[in-house]
Amino acid sequence: MAKLILVTGATGYIASRLIPRLLDSGYRVRCLARDPLRLQGRSWFNKIEVFQADVSNASTLTHAFDDVDTAYYLIHNMSYGHGYTSLELESARNFAQAAETAQIQHIIYLGGLADPEQAIAPHMRSRIETGKVLRTGKVPVTEFRAGVITGSGSISFEMIRFMTELCPIVPGPLWMKNKSQPIAIQNVIDYLVAALENKNGQGQVFEVGGPEITTYKDLMLRYARTRGLKRNMVLIPGVPISFMAFGVGLMTPVPYSIAYALIGGLSADSIVKYPEVLNVFPEVKLIDFDTATKDALTKTEPSYIERVWDTTKERTQFIKHEGCFILHSKKKIAAKPIEMLRETHNTPFGDQWVELHIKDSFLSQTIFFAPHGMLGFLYWYCSMPFHHLRFRGLIGDIKRQNKQQ
Repeated sequence: MAKLILVTGATGYIASRLIPRLLDSGYRVRCLARDPLRLQGRSWFNKIEVFQADVSNASTLTHAFDDVDTAYYLIHNMSYGHGYTSLELESARNFAQAAETAQIQHIIYLGGLADPEQAIAPHMRSRIETGKVLRTGKVPVTEFRAGVITGSGSISFEMIRFMTELCPIVPGPLWMKNKSQPIAIQNVIDYLVAALENKNGQGQVFEVGGPEITTYKDLMLRYARTRGLKRNMVLIPGVPISFMAFGVGLMTPVPYSIAYALIGGLSADSIVKYPEVLNVFPEVKLIDFDTATKDALTKTEPSYIERVWDTTKERTQFIKHEGCFILHSKKKIAAKPIEMLRETHNTPFGDQWVELHIKDSFLSQTIFFAPHGMLGFLYWYCSMPFHHLRFRGLIGDIKRQNKQQ
């Protein structure tokens, strides 16, 4: 029987890319989630086991590891705000103890890329300390440390994408000149999967990055060139982290609490100093930033986007997600099922897709809009009221049709 793999942080970005690769590779997957309902919209939901638990509550982990061979620790607690660092260490301690009790074979952890000997932000320090706590148990741990991850849906990439799309002149702090070694999401998953079978990496810590070192400033300008946008950057001394995090939270998919932690982490270089990973995992072929960016842009359309909004609840949601503005409306209605219908509209301001279907007595309309530049943002916000009116009109039309039948 195929090995059973436990994946924590199942509702997060890395897990959403890792789980399909594990399934395609023939592994059985058990996902650990505080709220399993948040996984319902994922394309792989019916192919996995779901175990409801919270790593911050040790008692919920008692049977999470039953029959598990290897466990991935892909959890962070930045969204909790103040005090999240102590919560991260407590959670890692609970996890390591439960894994040891269950006598599983291996833990694979994805942490942050920073020099622990330097003055680094609390977020990066917490990522490194979490790895240390996991290694206090008897279960062998393979730890990968990554910096900026290039891929549609990555919070670091979405910060770059939305800010560069919106601002013709991008403001930033002086430390945007710090060095970064971005890694493609494909390569992150390559390493995580390779560590399952390549036993040479067990018990080791690996720094991982792409094939080039650049600056945070240059990452934004290179994204702009790939998109055909003319962008300049103005570096301003003394900009408070809280002010920048507020702007990022307002304009991008990244909430304020996470933006605050991440931006603080950019105040130091994030590069690979010890490249041993290249020798231990030679099967991983590195992808450069421009290639990874182009790949991410091809995945900014409905068939690739993880449907994190898709639940059984009747409501309207507006989110920024994987390069798109998404407006999802769902209403219970007495009507016959309608298969998914999708319209595509290409405008000078961006690409738009409209999906409509009726399933299980619910009428759903989902609008995706990938803005191109600042005018794309303005176009979307001006058109939003018309999308709401259109949905109400659809409800009225369907009700009238039902009365006539």
